[in-house]
Order: sequence, then C-alpha cells, then structure tokens
Amino acid sequence: MNANNARRRNSRARNTQGDIQDPYISSTVRIPHQTITKPRIRNIRTDCIGLFHPLTNSTTSVTTSAEDLSTSKALILVGIIFVSSLLALGLLYKQFPDLEEHEKQHLHLPWDLEDAKHLGLVLDRYKEKYFYEVLFGVFLVYIFLQTFAIPGSIFLSILSGFLFPFYLALLLVCCCSAIGASLCFFLSNLLGKKLVKKFFPEKAEQWAKAVTKHKNNLLNYMIFLRVTPFLPNWFINMSAPVIGVPLVPFALGTFIGVAPPSFVAIKAGQTLHTLTSTSDAWSWTSVTVLSVFALISLVPVFLKDKLREKFE
Repeated sequence: MNANNARRRNSRARNTQGDIQDPYISSTVRIPHQTITKPRIRNIRTDCIGLFHPLTNSTTSVTTSAEDLSTSKALILVGIIFVSSLLALGLLYKQFPDLEEHEKQHLHLPWDLEDAKHLGLVLDRYKEKYFYEVLFGVFLVYIFLQTFAIPGSIFLSILSGFLFPFYLALLLVCCCSAIGASLCFFLSNLLGKKLVKKFFPEKAEQWAKAVTKHKNNLLNYMIFLRVTPFLPNWFINMSAPVIGVPLVPFALGTFIGVAPPSFVAIKAGQTLHTLTSTSDAWSWTSVTVLSVFALISLVPVFLKDKLREKFE
C-alpha cells in the first residue's frame, strides 16, 4: 500500500511540473522544455474591402468577392456609375444661375490654362451672390475627375486658388483628392485589376514589390508618392487596390500628401490672370518646398527602423 501511495504522489508531482492544462480551456499547452500553441484561424472576411489589410496575400491575388465579377458585369456596373455621375453634373448645370450668352460657352471642364482663366472669370462674377453653389460645383467636378482618372484636376486646383481664400481652397482640394481617389480605389477593385495587369504589368509589379517592402510604413510611403512626381496620381489611384494597398493608409496618405503640390497650384491660382502655362507655377522655391516635405514624410520611417534595431 505504501508503494501505491508513493506512485500516486509521484504521478501528481509530474503533472504539476508539466503544468499540463486542458487544451479546450487554454490555447497553450506547457510541458517541460517546449511550448505548443494552437494555431489561430483568421477571419479574412472581416476586412473584405481592404480598409486596414491588403486585399491580396502570398497564396492568392484575390480575396474579395468583388474580384469574382466577370469583365462584362464590371464594365456594366462602372458604366452605370459613370452615367449616373454625368447626370448629377447635368443636374448641377441646370441648377446654376442664368448666364449671359457669351458666358455659357466657357462653362465646361477646363482642359487647358485658357479654359481655366475664362471659367474663373465667369465663376468669380457669380461667386459673391452664389458662393455655396460655386463651391459645391467645383467640389463635385473635382471628385468626378479624380474618380474616373480624367485629366484636368490641376486646372481645378489653380481655379480654386483664384476663387476662394487660400486655406479654404487647400482644404477643398485635399478633401476632393482623398474622396475622389477613394472612389477610384473602389472602381479599380471592380475592373482595374484586369486593366492594370494588361497595360502596365511591369510598373504594377515594381510597385507591388515596393509596397511589400514598405508594408509597415504604408502611410508614409503613400504620402511620399503623392508629394513626389515619381508616379502619376491616376496610376496610383487605379493600381493601389490591385497590388494590395489598404484603403485607410491610401486615403489618409492622399489627403496629407497632395497638400504640398496643391499649395503650389493654389498659390499660382491667386495670380491666374498672369499665368501663361502650368509650368509658370513652378519655381526653385516650390521644388525645394516639395523636396523638404518628401524628406519629412520619410523621417518617421527612419526613426522607426532605428528604434527597432536598438531594441532588437
């Protein structure tokens, strides 16, 4: 009997030393010299539009049902959105105050600096009495151009500087850029994957590698891309969801990153009547300012890497 009691005591002692717990109660089983952790299953559907995490991973390039749409269905959906946007702009045009006959010919999207000058003179005449109508009109048109990657937003930035106070114009341009780019993000998620891979495969692959490299600093990377002219904004808007850039750093990086270039354009708009080309807006001073902002956007990345090296 004493031998049996001794064996039971030894068995309890071994159980206590091993600290073995019911795996249904705890996800970790601790035994001497090793720790076994049950794998956790991530629910990839909780972020199906790529707000905080990429829409792609290393095993597959498609993790969202939006990509399952056929090309024809995606084209139809994008076409419906485009036509609806045009109808909204047409309704805005109908609600605009009556214009003189010679002014109506200038009320259209500005394709060059001369168009911007004529449109600015027309809108400036009505701005005093219809300030919010003019402001809302510029807001909608700017978002329309950004959403469908249509050239001409630079002229609206210059025009905003001509029509509105500086800080209001800057806030307007930054908001329109972020909203329009985010809408373009969703449209590209529907159709852009096929277009980007067909027409820009090499550039998309290069940027995808850069995004992977900077995955822990995507916000700063997006700010840097918006400040610098390395990639055109329309290409960034279309390819971002395709190569796995999440929406939140994309939109926030756009809002912050477009501010320095918009600063230059809005300042130029304050002397719109003297401009002969968009290149007149640029000077060595403006280039220096943009370079400084680009370097500032990289400072947090540098400091984070240094701190990581220090603690590792």
